[in-house]
Amino acid sequence: MLMVAGAKGAVASTVAVATIALDENPDLIRPYLTTNGQFSFSGPIRSVKMTGWDISSVALADCLTAHRVLPESLWKRHSDRLSQMDLRPAPNGQSDFKSRVDAIRQDMTDFKRSSPDAVPVFVNLLPATVENDLGTCQNLDQLYHGIVPESFPDLAFTLAAILSNVPVINFSPNAVEIPALCRRARKKHIPMAGRDGKTGQTYFKVALASALKARNLGVDGWYSLNILGNADGKNLMNPERAAGKVANKTELLNDILGYRVGSNYGSSTHKVHIDYYPPRGDAKEAWDVVDFKGLFGLPMSIRLNFQARDSILAAPMILDLAHWMITLNQAGRGGTIPELGFFFKKPVGDHPPLTFQDQIQALEKLAGECGFTKEIP
Repeated sequence: MLMVAGAKGAVASTVAVATIALDENPDLIRPYLTTNGQFSFSGPIRSVKMTGWDISSVALADCLTAHRVLPESLWKRHSDRLSQMDLRPAPNGQSDFKSRVDAIRQDMTDFKRSSPDAVPVFVNLLPATVENDLGTCQNLDQLYHGIVPESFPDLAFTLAAILSNVPVINFSPNAVEIPALCRRARKKHIPMAGRDGKTGQTYFKVALASALKARNLGVDGWYSLNILGNADGKNLMNPERAAGKVANKTELLNDILGYRVGSNYGSSTHKVHIDYYPPRGDAKEAWDVVDFKGLFGLPMSIRLNFQARDSILAAPMILDLAHWMITLNQAGRGGTIPELGFFFKKPVGDHPPLTFQDQIQALEKLAGECGFTKEIP
């Protein structure tokens, strides 16, 4: 059972339809999941229920129409089941932090009671927010009595999940993995996966940068432009809200290559830009210019144009991660899971794998530890 914060957004509403299609027409969903058929204890992925919260009071079906991710032919016939999903108002941001946590915990208890046989997983799909420096909080009392901004609702949901023994997927760029929460999750054996889902442009950047590194081809500069016209793109036009995501997309290149791109120019030549362009809707487009050098220091370049569907790429990753969380929870793993770096721009935990090759190997090793029967494709 998915408990989703931001349940009526473009990604979450796509996930909602996917959970229904998994029941009624699984061939539309299963072939696109990396975990399909991998679990020795469960066989093929079966039923998934979705619950959650959103600040919007608009019906989920109307949100699907507004997001324009899926044609009506794919979801209209599921309108009755969509309307029956238990999606609740997000807690009032005006209340104190502990009250918000308590309210979410009560909702989680209700969700569990309604489906006692379901295994719950919390998914954070809230939009990017202003970066918050809460890493100095050493325990929960400091959080309860300190100042947690109203603009950072993610933290209340994440803490409520951990206290409710529910595994956490942080698909957002917001840094909820503060030491106090990670320690509590580790102590309670609650796995946490994050941060910032790696769906499109950055996924291919990791693969290409890893390939260039493997050939000892020096990256001289990398220019990345991402245009999208959905609510995420509009939200990221606020520079303070975009700062965390841009940093996540930028820092990983230096981490993979092992050197600072542009150091010989005196400043970084890895440029990342995100622009809101309404005509594109959820069908984002990415442009990359990669300048690199080979033998004798002679320059070469690569031009990439990536046209994709943001939510269509993200939704199967949510389902994959949910199955990982269930498996890891049953295996007794707790705290951050760096081995799941394959799925994220900013993997959290100690010594996460960085190159594409290392991320695949880390997944295969983790799969073996958790009882998978096959290699990850």
